[in-house]
Amino acid sequence: MIFTVESIYITLTDYWMGRDSKYADECTPAIIGNAKRLLVKINKLLAYASADGITRKKLASGWRPICVNDVTSNAAKLSAHIDGRGGDISDEDRAFAQWCLNNLDLVAECGLYMEDPRWTPTWVHLQDRPPKSGKRVYIPSSAPPKAPALVGQKPIPNTAKI
Repeated sequence: MIFTVESIYITLTDYWMGRDSKYADECTPAIIGNAKRLLVKINKLLAYASADGITRKKLASGWRPICVNDVTSNAAKLSAHIDGRGGDISDEDRAFAQWCLNNLDLVAECGLYMEDPRWTPTWVHLQDRPPKSGKRVYIPSSAPPKAPALVGQKPIPNTAKI
């Protein structure tokens, strides 16, 4: 697939959500570099999905300074959003989540990992930092799932590892 300007679905401005100005002291060069690399990967995945008819996906949550992450519902204390290595894509109809599960080879090619969609009912969380489990699709917490399984998902194991 050729990656062009038309393949830019989420910009750095989108990813900052205005927080780069409001929390400028926390938006370090390392976070900026992480975010730039992450968006190349996410935009590449969105381009693949778009080629298969999955369109109109927008950013639901981008970079989160610690103080924002601390008050974000369901956010992990050490979320990849904090260091610019994670982002959430809106997915009300769960079409993108299903597409990702059906195309894990492309998720891997893009260097991304995703939270199990049963824990993200209206968004897809993507990050380029491997989770502790090392799994491409991982269970993000010990809390019960928030949504039913998608087509082809295996039953949840008795012991979830993040």
